[in-house]
Amino acid sequence: MGRIRPNYIKRVAVELVNKYPQAFSRDFENNKSMVNSLTDVSSVKMRNRIAGYITRYLSRPEV
Repeated sequence: MGRIRPNYIKRVAVELVNKYPQAFSRDFENNKSMVNSLTDVSSVKMRNRIAGYITRYLSRPEV
């Protein structure tokens, strides 16, 4: 079982991926820097959680 993320992390992550589809990839470090530059998230922990969810979201097989 994985960690359960709050809905606001998922919502922000999916909105960012839909708004900037070319900016994100399956690389966590790249996603972390892009989240930092595209948002005004002040907390490092929040930034990392959003970037981690984007990485997992993009690594999922297409349904």
